[in-house]
Amino acid sequence: MSTENEGNEGTAVPAAPSVPPVPAAAPDGTHASAPGTDTHGTHDAHASHSEAHERAAAERLGQSPQPEPSTAPLPGPVPAAASAGAHGGVPAGAQQPGAAWPPPPPALPSYGGGSGGPVWGAPAQVPEQPRKRSGGLIAAVLLAALVAGGVGGGIGNWAAERNDDTTGSTTVSAAEAPKDFKREPGTVAAVAGKALPSVVTIEAKAGGGGTGESGQGEGGTGTGFVYDKEGHILTNNHVVASAADGGTLSAIFSNGKKYDAEVVGRAQGYDVAVLKLKNAPSGLAPLALGDSEKVAVGDSTIAIGAPFGLSNTVTTGIISAKNRPVASGDGSSGKNSYMSALQTDASINPGNSGGPLLDAGGAVIGINSAIQSAGSGLGQTQAGSIGLGFAIPINQAKNVAEQLIRTGKPVYPVIGATVDMTDKNSGAKIATQGAGGTAAVSPNGPAAKAGFKPGDIITKFNGKPIDSGPTLISEIWNHKPGDKVTLTFQRDGKEKTADLVLGERKGDS
Repeated sequence: MSTENEGNEGTAVPAAPSVPPVPAAAPDGTHASAPGTDTHGTHDAHASHSEAHERAAAERLGQSPQPEPSTAPLPGPVPAAASAGAHGGVPAGAQQPGAAWPPPPPALPSYGGGSGGPVWGAPAQVPEQPRKRSGGLIAAVLLAALVAGGVGGGIGNWAAERNDDTTGSTTVSAAEAPKDFKREPGTVAAVAGKALPSVVTIEAKAGGGGTGESGQGEGGTGTGFVYDKEGHILTNNHVVASAADGGTLSAIFSNGKKYDAEVVGRAQGYDVAVLKLKNAPSGLAPLALGDSEKVAVGDSTIAIGAPFGLSNTVTTGIISAKNRPVASGDGSSGKNSYMSALQTDASINPGNSGGPLLDAGGAVIGINSAIQSAGSGLGQTQAGSIGLGFAIPINQAKNVAEQLIRTGKPVYPVIGATVDMTDKNSGAKIATQGAGGTAAVSPNGPAAKAGFKPGDIITKFNGKPIDSGPTLISEIWNHKPGDKVTLTFQRDGKEKTADLVLGERKGDS
């Protein structure tokens, strides 16, 4: 309870009762006489007592006493006491007990020709009780306000020292958050809190013969996540490529526990790799896998990774585009990977590679793999996010992971023709000659059986527009060997269509 409010309301000073002024005392102790009166008249002791009481009350309130007139006022009726309002007292004009009504006219003083009426200031005309009650009540209210403030502060301190163990205290302590407070399902905090224990930071270190002065190989940091309870970790190929031959790998969980790991299989063309923890702990919780085909532009996304080595970093965004053809390299082999990527504006930086891209429900819809950079700039070795990140659709990554776990090698769907990857015309052009002087259209391959020839320009894949060779490869690798697809192509300026059954190629060539 605020004592300031009490001071504004409870301690308001009521108006002092209106009383006739009393003649001022002379310096020598005698009393000044009103004009026309006998200088030998005596001053009533009761009136002096009332004057002293009035001055004392004024001093207690910090007010200066009313200046007294040097001459007595004109005769007239004695004013009744002012109403004390809520503080009590008799209202002006109210009938006093035992008095007749209407009251008799006042007697005139001696100097006004009266016949022995009371002298001005006689005690019978001064209502003493209202003045005493008002002054006493004012002091009591002020005291109560001060006591309330002091006691309130004292109780507050005492209650704090006693940890609110006492009963009856009016002090209210600040409420504490419930110990079992939980975030609502679907919030970023809830999704991240559930997923983080299943996300790992991967440290890859190349074998001997590296560029370091000690002969120790180069190292890098990336991200991965628990794929199954057996300890398989799904990540990007370019995260582990430097340590794949004779290097060392380790996975660090969000609780700080670190485990050695080894490569189960890598798919350079897909940019997917599977690791397995050595001495995997029990109780691993694989992340749930979503359906990347059902993702829509505008869906919320949550990315988890270790950008620039900052483990367990969570960022958010949306799906800003689908089926974005992306070619990216692993930085060492000079070979590109191709994906029909999910594009997101969630902040993705070096170190996020291999980490999960989650939907609003916490299911993995992609593997964060690449970013579009504005350029390294002067003196800058690594570019950061500009809001254009790309993830491998999880449907594709799952197919690759299953192949790597079963056989240790990737399997790629193919059309059996060499495509010109540099031609920027509208479509994917079948080259005139294959690699190493081989035929551009493999004999008895899927494309040959469907009637394709060198120079044909493929413009659509299952109805989707194809604008380049990388776009065609990205679409093909979204399927499995044995899938039947329809291709639209141009030959000699004429548009044709053909059905084709995808073949397969094992391993990275």
